[in-house]
Amino acid sequence: MIEINKCNRLLDEGFSLITVSDNKIPNTKWKEYQTTPISKDVFAKHYELKTTDNVGIVTGFADLECIDVDLKVFSTAKEQKDFWSEYLSFLQDNIFDFNDKFVIYKTKNAGYHILYKSKRVEGNLKVAKLKGHQQCVLETRGIGGYVFNYDGKNLTDKTYKDIDYISDEDRQILFSVSRTYNFVEEQPVIKIEKKVYNNEENQLSSWEDYNNKTSVFDLISNDFKIVRNIKDKYIIKRHGSLSPHSGYIFKDSGLMYLFSTGTTFDAEKTYNAFSVYAHLIHNNDFSEAAKQLYKDGYGDRLKQTQTFEQTAEPQPEPIDYNDTFPLEILPLSLQQYILVSNQTLNNSVDYMGCSLLFLSSIIIGNSMQIEVKKGWNESANIWLSLVGKAGVGKTPSISAITFPLEKINNREIKKYIKDSEAFENYQTLSKKDKGLTEEVRQPRKSQFIVNDITLEALIELHNENSNGIGVLKDELAGFFKDMNKYREGGDKEHWLSSWSGKQINLNRKTAKSSFVERAFLPILGGIQPTIMDEFYTDENKDNGFIDRILFCYPEITVDKYSEKDMKESQINWYSDYIIRFYETQKKSIKTNEDDEIKPIIAKMTPEAKIEWIRIFNEITDIQNSDFENEYMKSMLPKQKAYVPRFALILNTLESNEENGTTKDVITVESVLKAEILSKYFINMAKKIKTNSIERGKIKSSINSKDDHYINFKKIYATNQNIKKTELAELLGVSRQQIYNYAKKFDNENK
Repeated sequence: MIEINKCNRLLDEGFSLITVSDNKIPNTKWKEYQTTPISKDVFAKHYELKTTDNVGIVTGFADLECIDVDLKVFSTAKEQKDFWSEYLSFLQDNIFDFNDKFVIYKTKNAGYHILYKSKRVEGNLKVAKLKGHQQCVLETRGIGGYVFNYDGKNLTDKTYKDIDYISDEDRQILFSVSRTYNFVEEQPVIKIEKKVYNNEENQLSSWEDYNNKTSVFDLISNDFKIVRNIKDKYIIKRHGSLSPHSGYIFKDSGLMYLFSTGTTFDAEKTYNAFSVYAHLIHNNDFSEAAKQLYKDGYGDRLKQTQTFEQTAEPQPEPIDYNDTFPLEILPLSLQQYILVSNQTLNNSVDYMGCSLLFLSSIIIGNSMQIEVKKGWNESANIWLSLVGKAGVGKTPSISAITFPLEKINNREIKKYIKDSEAFENYQTLSKKDKGLTEEVRQPRKSQFIVNDITLEALIELHNENSNGIGVLKDELAGFFKDMNKYREGGDKEHWLSSWSGKQINLNRKTAKSSFVERAFLPILGGIQPTIMDEFYTDENKDNGFIDRILFCYPEITVDKYSEKDMKESQINWYSDYIIRFYETQKKSIKTNEDDEIKPIIAKMTPEAKIEWIRIFNEITDIQNSDFENEYMKSMLPKQKAYVPRFALILNTLESNEENGTTKDVITVESVLKAEILSKYFINMAKKIKTNSIERGKIKSSINSKDDHYINFKKIYATNQNIKKTELAELLGVSRQQIYNYAKKFDNENK
């Protein structure tokens, strides 16, 4: 029990105290002390009672309020630890300077008290109760309540005397976050009468089929984002909302529940994917929604092409598209494959999405172009750089996408080797023997993916495979450095020409086949951010080399081992899908009398053309704007070429879905998706440039002769918002050491 002198100091601090017995019940009448502080003399008499076992602090008095975290509801210590860690982190993420505003004490019965003062203090409230439990895990202690005094068990340096007022906004966030953990009974969603077709009662209805194939988050991701992933649900927040969250998506059922009244959805009502679709598209007319889905191919009455989700186990979980590659631009079946690969193999969604663009670019090659306007055509050629530190999984993510095409490429290489041996054997025959043997012609190289090759050899290979050659590198650093290895002719200039689909003429003695009329050389590879800085030279900026590269630089943390497994059927489905895409595209290649590829020219629909002109003009407005950084503007002209290229790739991918989309007609949907993709890469380029500038400033401030803390102070004093990870890497210390330095710096400068 707390010493009497410490109790007196609390009374001097303005608290109202009571004494309690060992059954946690006040052992004296205490109602008056809820509004009037007890005197020291009276308290001393109560303190000396034989029934006194502990001391309580009256809440509600002097605006004191407490969140009582009762972890006894959990059956294991691990569950208690995991919940507290998650809950505390959630609060720290949403309340600025949380640790400085709240006083936290650990209780003796596996719990915590979060203490603060507020003019909005209320009576004791039940805030959050877990599923299957009668006892609350989170309650408040306010007017008419009290908490035990646990002096000496505070989690931080702040004690009871440091309890201070918080703002109304912080209290609202505190309660909003806490209510996130309250179990809400999932109400039955609106159902419509199921009709019997062809005397088959077990026919799958259109809305059931839609629910099986669509997640709620697929439909609301433009208006909401996932802000938290907890044990049984995803916490979602409406864009622009001041509240830390707007509702949930339950993991087990996939149903959405909103408590926010700031949306068109009804609050405190459960929605499945079909009811969300009916609400958004058909103004809650469920009958019309079901009919339209039936027309769109949902339900057992229509013959359906097998798609990935029909074989996919486990079903992929929704993700937050706000800060990741925009998967919604891809056909649904490919979205599903990428999500499952992410959740079973921990492959990056961003890296896989970009790898799929590269793979599609190779498959399309010179066989297709998009007509932007008369005299201006673009191909599907793209250059992609996946930026990330070593060990974050760039190569596995790439391989998860490219493996079917690499399998075909290896097959072509082996076939060429075998055919070359047969040709050489044929050449050794005498004229007479040749006359008695079937003629063997010299084979052509049909390899279309390379990883380590000189420009001369690449052009020679391109001459034999005129549809194009993809350059796939695990690490791009050496590849970029080698671009100027041969000073004669300047490799980089030839690469710049290839990006535009122009001719390459080497004019070198070492080159056997020195000329390609229409170069198509897409690039994909990984690079580390600090190494990337080396290529931000004035030369690469001036010649536009850097701005031709599409950067992918997601925020990635290394995940723990996932016990989920991808099914063999899922891998086989994806492999078959890509092989079919490749073979279909290859069959569509047309050539003229000189055996040169005659590209199919895809044209935009009138609606698509209107959107393209709008996008072009919006990019132009940013180029002319006085409010955009000039350094950031340099990427924009290349995006005017990339948007049509994206539209061509996405439209071609969509044409494989047998949904009415044709290769040679670019739909408005493809153009709008291309715009989304362009904005993603613009944001990534800005991130790369900003981080490069920041790292440059850090490097210029570091003196190798000084110790780490001195260098830290020079940098941190001018920019306290600097990324701790970047600073730790450049100083050569751990992130924890950077946090220690920051705390030391703050203490020195109070």
